[in-house]
Amino acid sequence: MGGPQSPATTTEECPHFFAEKEIQFIKTAIQADIIVLGVCLGAQLIGEALGMEFEHSPNREIGVFDVELTEKAAQDPIFSSFPKVFPVAHWHGDMPGVTDSAEIFAKSEGCPRQIVKYSPKVYGFQCHFEFDDACVAAMSENCGHELKKYSEKPYIWTAEQLKNYNYNEINAKLFTFLDKITQK
Repeated sequence: MGGPQSPATTTEECPHFFAEKEIQFIKTAIQADIIVLGVCLGAQLIGEALGMEFEHSPNREIGVFDVELTEKAAQDPIFSSFPKVFPVAHWHGDMPGVTDSAEIFAKSEGCPRQIVKYSPKVYGFQCHFEFDDACVAAMSENCGHELKKYSEKPYIWTAEQLKNYNYNEINAKLFTFLDKITQK
């Protein structure tokens, strides 16, 4: 899942985050042919595990904004049933690195790498399908300073906007994705 860290965060900066251990765990899961879904920081760590460095996104995004699926996604057995454009949640300033074989499945106005398919069993979501009231309340409490710091940027919502949004439709798309990937 996500967090205020990046794959470059050191244990001096965040004593409870061990990027190298996370990356090794992801490598082991991929090599074992296990389904891997990385969200936000997790997507960035998947890219790192596959040898590609994360990058800063062209825009920081905090709020709910549309993503647009690519033609590759329209042909994918999982994403072909999704609308071409739909809203998802965001709270990020970075994006995952992509390998030569990775396929970008979704982009937004603020970030060109929102959903990345690395293999049939490995996906990275820079965006968030899992936000709910409790998650947003905790993030606003612990990372709310970012809302003020970046308030003048184009893709930043207020804490009130985040708290008042109904995430049920977004959550339903996550359940659809999870149902389909586990049926393969």
